[in-house]
Amino acid sequence: MLIRTLRLCLSILALAACALLAGCAAQAPLFVPPADRALSITERPWIRNNLIVLAYHEVEDRDPDQTFVSVSTDHLIEQLAWLYENGYKPVSVDQILAAGRGKADLPDKAVLLTFDDGYRSFYTRVLPLLRAYQWPAVLAPVGSWLDTPATEKVRFGDVDAERERFLTWEQVREIAASGLVEIGAHTDNLHYGAPGNPQGNLQPAAAVRVYDQATQEYESDQHYQQRISKDVDAISGKIKRVTGKAPRVWVWPYGAENGEALDIVRRHGYQLALNLDDGLANARDLLAMPRLLISEDPDIQEFANAVMSLGEAPIMRVAHVDLDYVYDPDPAQMDRNLGALVQRIADLKISTVFLQAYADPQGDGLARSVYFPNRVLPMRADLFNRAAWQLMNRAFVKVYAWMPVLAFDLDQDIARVQKWDPASSASLIDAKSYHRLSPFHPKARRQITLLYEDLAKHAMFSGLLFHDDAVLSDFEDAGPGALAAYRGAGLAADIRDLRGDPAALREWTRYKSRYLVDFTLELAERVRAIRGPRVRTARNLYAPVIDNPASEAWFAQNLDDFLAAYDWTAVMAMPWMENVPEGRDGPWLDHLVDQVATRADALDKTVFELQARDWRPAPGRPDSGPIDTKVIAAWMKRLQLRGARSFGYYPDDFLQDQPELEVIRPALSNSWYPFR
Repeated sequence: MLIRTLRLCLSILALAACALLAGCAAQAPLFVPPADRALSITERPWIRNNLIVLAYHEVEDRDPDQTFVSVSTDHLIEQLAWLYENGYKPVSVDQILAAGRGKADLPDKAVLLTFDDGYRSFYTRVLPLLRAYQWPAVLAPVGSWLDTPATEKVRFGDVDAERERFLTWEQVREIAASGLVEIGAHTDNLHYGAPGNPQGNLQPAAAVRVYDQATQEYESDQHYQQRISKDVDAISGKIKRVTGKAPRVWVWPYGAENGEALDIVRRHGYQLALNLDDGLANARDLLAMPRLLISEDPDIQEFANAVMSLGEAPIMRVAHVDLDYVYDPDPAQMDRNLGALVQRIADLKISTVFLQAYADPQGDGLARSVYFPNRVLPMRADLFNRAAWQLMNRAFVKVYAWMPVLAFDLDQDIARVQKWDPASSASLIDAKSYHRLSPFHPKARRQITLLYEDLAKHAMFSGLLFHDDAVLSDFEDAGPGALAAYRGAGLAADIRDLRGDPAALREWTRYKSRYLVDFTLELAERVRAIRGPRVRTARNLYAPVIDNPASEAWFAQNLDDFLAAYDWTAVMAMPWMENVPEGRDGPWLDHLVDQVATRADALDKTVFELQARDWRPAPGRPDSGPIDTKVIAAWMKRLQLRGARSFGYYPDDFLQDQPELEVIRPALSNSWYPFR
């Protein structure tokens, strides 16, 4: 993962930090007086224009069938009664749109009730309840299912469902006329799984480019957009003909959104788009609204707990995985390797996997090939799509695509980051650090952007992890393009002048830090435009930046920048990589957590990545091998006691059971300590 390069100054810094920490308590957690403790979500004021969106499907009097995500009629009645008794206020689409335009605020504890697919139970069971409460709701049918003749069965995924289970268009007309129900669209005929990769995984047809086994090609951009446009045209026309109104609410099948499809939906006049992501919705974000899926027919306690915890800050527990461990030239062996990885992640019971999307078999951090089809680099194997899909749907984790920012082996005419040598005044590529493309070279930026776009087109994932190669030292970048950029920004165009004046050095450092942040955010926006607006971001941060703010000059990284720019700051909390002496690792971790905690709510956005391997050289070996799992588990416990909520480790060696599953799971799993 990391190039152990750099800097005598870092070793000095690490030793100085250890001396500073010598007086720290060895294991005692921080005591926080009750008055100073964070309020629970139920005690905090409701955030202006936040709302809860509930996603229901079928309603049945008995034996609710989870094929149709059914809830029982009795439980639905209990849930609506609980919402009423606890002050929740169902709101209409009109109210939400007005709040989104700044014309009126939503009430506190606002709720939008939604019902997907178009089941007849909405007409027979739900509508009478809505009339009794005078509560608004959204009904989003699938057009082709309602088109099915009365004498035929509805093709529901891979099963044939009785036609009587679904509404008729005449019933939809009557429901719309009630004045309580907004008729939204759940696509016309895209609620099914289509082949999404060469391995044949069935993925949401509205959200992916279909893979054709006969031609061994993915659907073209043009064909994908035509397919989506045709579907949106069809369902929009059907709803308008039946209700007399153009639909305004788009509900993604399976909750799987796509940025390009969303653009088409928006152009067709839709003003609200609903997915099945986690969390509270907000009226300022009308086209990316998360919903709480009501599944498995929850009892009232389960329902209440789920609703009340929606605003809680997420807790991330992560394994950082090399796809290089999965890859094998034999496809059968590669599939067995993937199966072993998925089973291990499922057994770990964690929330997130940072999954390598590029290949680095040489271990030098330079991406010479990638694991997805693209226009720029060789593809080692079309593996990322399948691995991410299997992990999401079999191990039930979120997957962040882990990608370099600059360390790509592209055309030689693209400028590389150059380091200035004060002795000779020459500018050369630093052989001891990552070989990086210069972010100041326009072609480098274009090519890197193409790679990120192609990743977004060819896989589904929850987020991006920007690798730790996005650094510029206090001698970098000294290439001609970089010097021209400094001059254009009003800075000196000579590295000696920039380094010679403390004020100039600070200004130059801040310029580079912000430049790298801006570039990563541009990459994230290109990915969101294709994959969807709910793609999250994380970026690796070197620990010395937290220990000593002056070290920003050595990395062009800044903790406050990261906290403001990204959804997650992934701190490389790796004591032995930073040469922390044996026995001082615990206090060193304490200090990292304490420094992050000085920023308001920063621990809610920070994930501490521990090391599972000791990269320090050993006699006759390039490194010292795996770290004792008990040591890693003790680090995790220590992080929690100090106040950290989110953490994980790199690397996960699922083939060798490193770290050992039975030892690491109780310390890492979301389902374990401190919840059990």
